[in-house]
Amino acid sequence: MPKDSKPVNLRLILVLGTAVLLLGVQVLGLFSNITTPLERIEFSMVDTFTRLRGVDEPSGEIVIVAIDDASFSWTGLQWPWPRSYFAEVVDQINQGGGKVVGVDIFLSEPDTAENDQAFVEALSQSPSAVSVIQIVRTSGQGFEGESLVQPLTPYREVLDGTGVTDIFRDEDAIVRNVIALGTYQDETYPHWAFEIARLYLGVDKPVFNGSTFQFNGQTVALRSGQLPIYYSGPAGTYPTYSASDVHDGITLEQDPDAFRDKIVLIGATSITLQDIYPTPFSASTPTPGVEIVANAIDTIIQGRYITYAPPWLGLLIILAAAGLAYLITLSKRPSVTIIVMTVVMVGYLVMAFVFSAQQRYILPVAGPEIMLFLGVVLPTLEHAVSQEREKRRVRNLFSRFISPEMVDQMMKTQDLNSVNKRADLTIIFSDIRGFTTLSEKLTPEGVVSLLNPYLEAMSQVIYKHGGTVDKYEGDAIIAFFGEPVPYKDHAARALRACLDMRKSLAELREKWAKEGRPSQIEMGVGVNSGEVFVGLLGSEQRINYTVIGDNANLAARLQDLTKTYAWPILISESTYQQVKDEFDTELADAVTVKGKTKAVNVYKVIGLKGAPESEKLKAWTSEQVKPTHEM
Repeated sequence: MPKDSKPVNLRLILVLGTAVLLLGVQVLGLFSNITTPLERIEFSMVDTFTRLRGVDEPSGEIVIVAIDDASFSWTGLQWPWPRSYFAEVVDQINQGGGKVVGVDIFLSEPDTAENDQAFVEALSQSPSAVSVIQIVRTSGQGFEGESLVQPLTPYREVLDGTGVTDIFRDEDAIVRNVIALGTYQDETYPHWAFEIARLYLGVDKPVFNGSTFQFNGQTVALRSGQLPIYYSGPAGTYPTYSASDVHDGITLEQDPDAFRDKIVLIGATSITLQDIYPTPFSASTPTPGVEIVANAIDTIIQGRYITYAPPWLGLLIILAAAGLAYLITLSKRPSVTIIVMTVVMVGYLVMAFVFSAQQRYILPVAGPEIMLFLGVVLPTLEHAVSQEREKRRVRNLFSRFISPEMVDQMMKTQDLNSVNKRADLTIIFSDIRGFTTLSEKLTPEGVVSLLNPYLEAMSQVIYKHGGTVDKYEGDAIIAFFGEPVPYKDHAARALRACLDMRKSLAELREKWAKEGRPSQIEMGVGVNSGEVFVGLLGSEQRINYTVIGDNANLAARLQDLTKTYAWPILISESTYQQVKDEFDTELADAVTVKGKTKAVNVYKVIGLKGAPESEKLKAWTSEQVKPTHEM
C-alpha cells in the first residue's frame, strides 16, 4: 500500500555507514601507534602475496657463513667463540676472493689482546669489511638516556663501514622491514645493509630526507622510517656454509669460487643463539637474522624496492569501492548481486597480486575488499529480510482473496511493488435468487447456516479456476480473473468457474433437501471483460484487493438482468468475443443499462460446446425466481 512519506534508502545508508566506519579505522591507523584490524589483515595479505609469488632467485652475490649447530658440535667451543677463530674464518674468505665481509657480531667488548689482534689483522686484509653497531636507549623513573655501542677502536680503524642492525617486528612478530637508520647525537647511522651495498656497488652513502632516501641514483620511499624487505624466498634461499667447514678449508676445497667477488655475511643461524625470526615466507620456520639482512642487501643492490600505496590512495579506493558496492546492490536479483560482487572482489585481489608480484607496488586490500563485501552483503541481506517480511505480509493479505496455489504463483511471478495498476480482466457478479424471501422464513442463525456453506463452496470453485474473490455483499459474490496472476484466457476461466458454481449449488441444494432444510434457491451471474483498475484499497486497519471501473459496474448490471431474462448466466459483448469458440451462447438482447448511453449486446451462456443436453442451462421457471425489470 502506498505511503505518503518517502521511503528511507536503507541500502544507501548501510553502504555509507560501512564506508564511514572503514575510513575511520583507516585514518586511526595513520595517526596512532595502534595496529588496527585492517592493518593486521593487510599484513596477512602482503604475506600471502609473497608466498603466492614464490621464490624469486636472489642476486647470487651473497653467501652466508653460518655459526650453526654443526659448528658448535664440531668445534666444541662455547659461545662467544674466540676471535682468533673468526680471524681464521675471515682469512679463508679473503683467500677465496670475497669482496665484502659483513660481520654480524658485536665487537664492543674485548677478547684477549692476541685474539683481537688476529681478528683485526684478518679484517684489514679484506677488500671491504663491515660490522654492526647498536644505539641503546634507556628510560625509567624520570631518567632517559642513550648510548652508542660500537666496535672497539682497533676494529673501527680497519672496518670500512658500520651500521645499525635493527630489524622491525610487526605486532604479529613477523619481520617485514628493517629500520633504515638510527640517530645518535644528531648523527645518522644507516642500517648496515646499506653500508654493505655501498661498498659492494662502489657508490656514495645513502642520503636520507624524511620519508625518502637517495641511493645509487634512485629516490626511494621509506615506510615510517623503515625499508620494506623484498624476500627472495624462505630460510635457506641463500647459499650457506658452515663456519666450521670454512674454518677448516673444506668449503674452498669443495668450491674454490664459493666466495669469489661475493658479499660474505658471517652470522648466527643456530637456534641456541636465538637470532631467528618469522618472515612472510616462513612464519612457522623462522629465518636467521643474518639471512634477513641478506634479503635486505639484495633488495638494495638489485633495486627491488617495495612501494606502498600512499594513505590518500587507500582512502580513495575505499570510497570507490563504496560507490561500486552501491551500484552492485541495485540489481533486483540477489544471485546476480553476489556473483558480481564475487567477480569484482576476486578481480581486485588478482590486480593487487599482479601489482605486488610484478611492480612491487602494494595496494590496500583489506579496506576495499571489506567495503565491497559488507557494502553488498549487508544491503542485500537487509533487502532480503525486508522482502521476506513484505512477502509474508502480502501472502497473509492475498490468502483472503485467492487460493494458496495462486498466492505461491503470484509470489514467484508478480512484482509486489506493482499490485496497483490498470489491467484487462474478467469480472463476475453473482447473487442468490429468492434468498430475500427465504431469509424472511428463517432465524438469523438459520440464514448464516445456509449462507456460509454457500459462500465457501462458491469461493472454492473460483479459487480452483484461478479467480480472485473481491468481496462478499450479503449473498452476493464479486470476483475477477486475470490478476494478481495474469492469464490470457481469463474470460474462459471465468465462465468455466460460473458453470462449476452452478454444479456446486446443485450439490448444496440436494444436501439441504436431504437435511430437510430450505433448498429452493437459484443463482444469477453477470460477466464482463475489460480494463479496470485493480489494487489494494483502504487503510492499514482495513484493506481490500478490489476492482474499480465502468467495466466492473457493467458486470453488476448484467447480474441484475439475469432476473429480467430469467437466465442464470449473462455475458457482455467483450466477454462473448473471447469465449465464443469454447461456449455455446445466444444473443438475448441489446439493452441500455444504467451508466451506458449506447445499448450493449447481452448474451445467454448455454454451456460448453459439445456438452450433453443435461448440462446445458435453461431458463428459470416462475417458481424459481420472479422476474423484475428494476435496474
